[in-house]
Amino acid sequence: MKFSRRQFNRLVLAALGTAVLPISAQALQQDHDYTLIVPPQPGDVAGKIEVLEFFSYGCPHCMEFHPLVKQWSAALPPDVDFRRVPVSFGRAAWANLARLYYALEYLDELPRLDDAVFDAIHKQRAGLFTDKAIQQWAERQGVDGNRFRAIYDSFDMNIRLKRGERLTQSYKVQGVPLLTVAGRYAVTGQSARGYGDLLRIADLLITQARG
Repeated sequence: MKFSRRQFNRLVLAALGTAVLPISAQALQQDHDYTLIVPPQPGDVAGKIEVLEFFSYGCPHCMEFHPLVKQWSAALPPDVDFRRVPVSFGRAAWANLARLYYALEYLDELPRLDDAVFDAIHKQRAGLFTDKAIQQWAERQGVDGNRFRAIYDSFDMNIRLKRGERLTQSYKVQGVPLLTVAGRYAVTGQSARGYGDLLRIADLLITQARG
């Protein structure tokens, strides 16, 4: 789902607690609150309910959604495995941002620099869309340049990128941010009044997946 800036400002107010969906797990409506993923996709961790967030650092709505989903995912119960999947949609710039995400993840720098990437692109208007610009930015943040370049251009990086692309295609992702649950449900929330409503729908789908 995509929003104008004015619409999004209203959605943020709702996400902060001014709106609560009057629905239960039993009242979720297929093709309204969620769509089925066909065919269902397997998860990576046996015995866990996998929740994926498809996103891109280049997406302004992903930036706005990020603090909400970050707080929400940190409180998920132990039987839920949350992972993020950067998408490119065939855009070279977004593919480079996916490389940046995976490189920071590999180097254990995501906790420190995840928010900073969003801020650099959308608030500071830094053009982090080329390999050179990304590598220079990472070094300015105190990341070891040699280690960063080694993983950024590595064989393992290419494998991660290809796997992310396969997931994007298998889940039929057409827009971001997008949450999926248990490889079976994609949160749509057509009547959602805020991103907080999307998270509440995801909570209910997690409950539904347990059943």
